[in-house]
Amino acid sequence: MTQPQTAQPQSQPAQPSGPLLRLEELEALALSRNPTLAQAEAAVRAAEGRRRQAGMFPNPVVGYSAENVSTRRPSETAEHLFFVEQTFPLGGKLSKARRVFASERDAAAAAAAAQRQRVLNEVRSLYFEALGAQRLVELRGDLARLAREAVEISRELYNVGQADKPDLLEIEIEARRAEIEQLKAENDREQVWQQLAAAVGDPGLRPAPLAGSLEDVAGALDGQQLLPVILRDSPEVRAAEARVARARAALERERAQRAPDLFVRGGAGYNQERGEAFGGRRVGPVVAVETGVRLPLWNRNQGGIAAAEAEVAIAERDVERLRLALGARLASVLRAQRNARQVAEKYRAEVIPAARAAYEMYLSNFRQMAASYPQVLIAQRTLFQVQVEYARSLVELRRSLVSLRGFLLTGGALDAAGSAGEGSGVRATGETNDH
Repeated sequence: MTQPQTAQPQSQPAQPSGPLLRLEELEALALSRNPTLAQAEAAVRAAEGRRRQAGMFPNPVVGYSAENVSTRRPSETAEHLFFVEQTFPLGGKLSKARRVFASERDAAAAAAAAQRQRVLNEVRSLYFEALGAQRLVELRGDLARLAREAVEISRELYNVGQADKPDLLEIEIEARRAEIEQLKAENDREQVWQQLAAAVGDPGLRPAPLAGSLEDVAGALDGQQLLPVILRDSPEVRAAEARVARARAALERERAQRAPDLFVRGGAGYNQERGEAFGGRRVGPVVAVETGVRLPLWNRNQGGIAAAEAEVAIAERDVERLRLALGARLASVLRAQRNARQVAEKYRAEVIPAARAAYEMYLSNFRQMAASYPQVLIAQRTLFQVQVEYARSLVELRRSLVSLRGFLLTGGALDAAGSAGEGSGVRATGETNDH
């Protein structure tokens, strides 16, 4: 009887040759080239610029006026005056406006920190996905190679009358399926690398051997210990709290708008009129002073204050909403971690050894003519399939751990960084509204 030259499925695929690409290198590349991080930093600078501008004192007005100018004898009646006019904001408007934009800058900084963590989480998740994709390509490649060998062996057995035509056709179908699965695994790997290249901001990044191992996983993370840390240190929470501080500062500024601004105007000039008090001589040099305030009789910024109070309520409720959402998100990720860890452990300790033992038993029985070759192929395929599922469970475990260690921030590595200044409702021009 012709004996097939079957190869043992590899539980630890060989590392691809060539220089290894480390996770730290990909992280450094992402931090330097991902455009959303530059956007987030620019948003912080923009908020700082608005804070500085909000504290600027209003510019004075310098001008000239002429009164009593006669078209017939202008030199006899005209009064010429050069003046300076200044508005003094009262009620602490400028300091309160600076506090509004200082809080906005803090929110922008927290958003930048969240985006940085989000990018790192995405790169780390894709890195482990790429490791898993490489493992699947190797496994699918081994299975396709063994399936092609099985076709040749089955043809030999069929030619000598030791295999039936249906067995040969079944094995040929199995080989085609293995080739299809190999192509799909290669396409999946290409897609993961394209996503990784986009996340790090380097479209020219090509598939390369990766350092590290999917199996090198630390112990489980405790949700009871993680939740207080996430609620305290999460950039999302800090950004939401900064928005609350901004809303409260905006409310104080709107209340300050009720205080009228002081208007002062002074000047010096020359009056060419002749006066009796001066013995018929020209009045000569004169000075003028004006001051006043706008009386808040009808408009006391009632609507602005009501809107700002509502914005404070919205911001405070948003913090509560975010804390609840983080708790629910944590529960979901912890469940995914537990499931993936338990599945991976079951496959490693029980399923894979059992599948390997079954394959070796069928192979031994076949060599002793106590089992048919299709049974060997089925056991072989089962062993490869459980190795594939084991690799997938390891990838899922790695992804859940990345999310847990990264404040549950996932995705959005290429989402445009939002502007913290949008919808601020406060001008940063150094000028004040009239109320």
